[in-house]
This record gives sequence, structure tokens and C-alpha cells, in this order.
Amino acid sequence: MKVLITGVAGLLGSRLADWIIENVPEAEVVGMDDLSGGYIQNVNPKVNFWQMNLVDHPIENCFMNHNFDYVFHFAAYAAEGLSPFIRSFNYQNNLVATSRIVNNCIKYNVKRLIFTSSLAVYGHGKSTFDENDRPEPIDPYGIAKYACEMDIKVAGEQHGLDWCIIRPHNVYGINQNIWDKYRNVLGIWMVQHLNKEPLTIYGDGLQQRAFSYIDDTLEPMWKAAILPEASKEIINLGGTVEYSIKEASEILKDVIGECEVVFKEGRHEVKRSMPTWQKSVDILGFEHKTHLRDGLESMWKWAQEQPQRKRWMWEKYELDTGIYSYWKK
Repeated sequence: MKVLITGVAGLLGSRLADWIIENVPEAEVVGMDDLSGGYIQNVNPKVNFWQMNLVDHPIENCFMNHNFDYVFHFAAYAAEGLSPFIRSFNYQNNLVATSRIVNNCIKYNVKRLIFTSSLAVYGHGKSTFDENDRPEPIDPYGIAKYACEMDIKVAGEQHGLDWCIIRPHNVYGINQNIWDKYRNVLGIWMVQHLNKEPLTIYGDGLQQRAFSYIDDTLEPMWKAAILPEASKEIINLGGTVEYSIKEASEILKDVIGECEVVFKEGRHEVKRSMPTWQKSVDILGFEHKTHLRDGLESMWKWAQEQPQRKRWMWEKYELDTGIYSYWKK
């Protein structure tokens, strides 16, 4: 059995590769990543690693050299709030990249494509996001992810591609890129504290989110590939407990020690992003095992052991009009 994981140097990809190697000994894991948002140190040495950009490089060579059974397409640039200011980059690295993966999955007869979408497809939505709701994304990142979903569905109808679309939410944990100032709020806060800076909150901090510890999602991700019941299903996956951003900061402060919190201007974002979760339980056997404090304790211990990497900052945005003060040069 052969498995391809795109984005294998990132949080989801690297940790799923580890899980498969430890729990599915008959599987050979091939990984693809351009190392723009992940780190080679995250990649399990047993992974057959291809350093490739999904937009520009000949990824078909990887498909030609391996007869993949399952493809986990995790590679993406998930900076939702930044996406209005990097539209072209957003669509290239999310939508165009996914279209190339879809083409090769069809051409080389992959048994199932597992695609990680996002709760961003729902937009403001109803009070609780359900998989049957009509998506109405409010930013280019959510639009790109929804377009990918639609393209994958059409590939299934027209070309017989089997698929499962997972909508994870606010996943955090060991191997996360905590040095990117545009995404992953819990990691941003940890790096700020390590650099003796205050924790920043955009707006009033009353935005509601459900956080998902990476370890709780790994076996369900694998089941999304192998279970017949997961065929051509869209499934929310992740934490079932709702927190405000302000509450999350207080829990983190209990873990890392007392620190200052400063409030910055609000941004264009969904106020409440809370999904239903029963489908993930019924089909994938998901269990919310890790409470936020416990997950943060594990992640914080890891974060303190990491090298002092340079924090990522865009040198030039595609659009400066309306950009928030904290992202200005």
C-alpha cells in the first residue's frame, strides 16, 4: 500500500505520516512539500520525501514513480485573514495546486483523495455549522477551499474519482509553524511570549472558536481514506468545546505564566465558528480526548525546545489598501 501526503512538513502532514508509520506497517508513505511553511525536521526519516511546489514543479513524476492507493492533500496556505491581501497567491497555492493534484489522482487511478478543506467555507453561516449547510465564504481563502470542494465533486461525477472532504478547524499541537505571524493564534501567542512580547488579540476577543488537538484527529483522518462509509462524504473534524479567543488566552496564560494581553483593531472575520461534530463520530470514530489546557501544556513544552527561527513576514503584499495596522510595514 502506498500513500501520498502533500504538505508533509506541516502540522497535519507530518503528524499523520508519523501515525501511519507507527500504526500501519504495510503502508509506504511518500511526502511532498516545498518547505515554504513547514520544516524538514518535522518529516519522519521513513518518509520518501519529494521537495516540490505543487504549482510549478512536475508533480506527475512522483505519481508516475509510485502507484498511490490514497492521497492526502493537506498542502495549503491557510492564512484566512491575510487572503484578501494576497489574492493571486491564495488562489494559486490553494485552488490551482489542488486542481493539479486532482488531475493526477484521476490519471493514475488513485483509490481515494482525502482533501482538507476548512470551516472558512461556511462564512458567517448559521449558529452552528453543519455539513448540509450551504457554504457562503466571506474571504478569498474560504472561496478557494469551496472551489476545491466543488472541483473534487465534479471529478467524482465525471471521472469516477473517489474522495472524502474533511473540514478541520483550529488544529494545534506539536510541529505547528508557530513562526508565521498571520495564522495559528495559539502558536503566535507562544512565540510572542518567548520573545517577551504581549499576546495580541484582534478585536474584542469574543470571537468563538473550537480548538482541535492534532493527536485527536489522526486516526479519523486515516479512516477517511480506508472506510467505505467515508466515500464521497464531507465531514467536520475537530474539537467539540467552544471557547472565546479571550478565554483561550487566559488558559494559555495559566500554562506559560503571567503575561500582558493587548487588543488590536478588529478584522474582517467570522464572529462564531462552531461546527457540528456528530458525523465525525458516526463515520470516523472521532473522540475529543484532549482538553485545551492539556493540549497547550504539551505544545508549550515542545515550543520551548524549538530553535529561534525567524518569524515569517511578507516582504510585499499584493494589495495594501485596507490592510490592518499590525500587518503594515
